[in-house]
Amino acid sequence: MPAWQPVVWHELPPTLASFWTERHLCVLSTLGPRGAPHAVPVGAILDPDEECAWIITRRGSQKVVNLLRDPRLSVTQVDGARWSSLTGTGDVRHDAASIARACDRYASRYRLPSPNPERVAIRITVDRILGSAQVLAGA
Repeated sequence: MPAWQPVVWHELPPTLASFWTERHLCVLSTLGPRGAPHAVPVGAILDPDEECAWIITRRGSQKVVNLLRDPRLSVTQVDGARWSSLTGTGDVRHDAASIARACDRYASRYRLPSPNPERVAIRITVDRILGSAQVLAGA
């Protein structure tokens, strides 16, 4: 299975960068309180300028609770035979600048998110990117 590690943000293969701009839902996997995977659909966005990925969510969500206890995560998107997974850690951000950045990036891939006073941003430090040969062509 092809892997992109270490992640060099300014050298992302064009096929990988393009795949992460297409409108696909992703699955975020975190670790639940007993260590079992907790997988939920999310919108995830790469941010090469900030060398991270972002997810927006509600502050009391189970994914936030899980990440505050154990920051390890995986985000996967699939489109037929093409797929890619990010592995790394998530940092729950409550500050206005991080939330604005995540919402701006989210809007560039999906749609403008509706206002939510409970919103937080999850800033993902990506340690490794896995993917199908079609997505990691040239990696």
